[in-house]
Amino acid sequence: MDLVSLIGTILAFVVIILGTVLKGSTVGALWNPAAFVIVFMGTIAAVMVQNQGKVLKRAMSMAKMIYMPPKHQPHDLVSRVVGWSEISRRQGLLGLEPQIDAEADTFVRKGLQLLVDGSEPDAIRNAMEVELETREHIDLAATKVYENVGIYSPTMGIIGAVMGLMAVMQNLADPSKLGHGIAAAFVATIYGVGLANLIALPMSSRLKGLVGKETRMREILIEGLVSIAQGDNPRQIESKLQGYLS
Repeated sequence: MDLVSLIGTILAFVVIILGTVLKGSTVGALWNPAAFVIVFMGTIAAVMVQNQGKVLKRAMSMAKMIYMPPKHQPHDLVSRVVGWSEISRRQGLLGLEPQIDAEADTFVRKGLQLLVDGSEPDAIRNAMEVELETREHIDLAATKVYENVGIYSPTMGIIGAVMGLMAVMQNLADPSKLGHGIAAAFVATIYGVGLANLIALPMSSRLKGLVGKETRMREILIEGLVSIAQGDNPRQIESKLQGYLS
């Protein structure tokens, strides 16, 4: 659990609520069903039009990474690669076959399988880099869904505010309804801007950073597997991969 992200999310809501109270309003003033429907449902509709279903599905599955990010431990990965190289020098590449079933990551399993099958170093690099680029492309497309939310939600907030003001204009003859109507109209703006700047855009940036770290880990793995296929000395491999950790 990433406590910093969790605290940041909670703090975002606290700031809005506390700011409302300090300004002399009430927490209840922040709730408006019509504004909620216009901003949140309107934003979802726009995002659904722009993105394919598989991209939206991947974006939703990645949301949990904000609070439970994968553990990127490049030092441990380097140690594992060096261990594989030592096994291959003692037992040959077939000695790595038991390591395949021990790996949960399909990317790692594919690389080891290519190595055990005796693929040429260039063939291993090409096959792994194609999959690396494909996975990175899919993940980055998913992170842009949250960026899209950050783009559309403020606009939907403005639409909600304008629609609210239109309703107010229809009740100009009744001054008692003007104040409440105007306040309710601007709730949509709060929803739109708050959703974009306190949730969606920070999530997009965080996920892009996590995707970048995952890509770097896979680059280390590819370089290590290619080095093993080339028959490099374990110490040489370790020295080479340490360059990624600088």
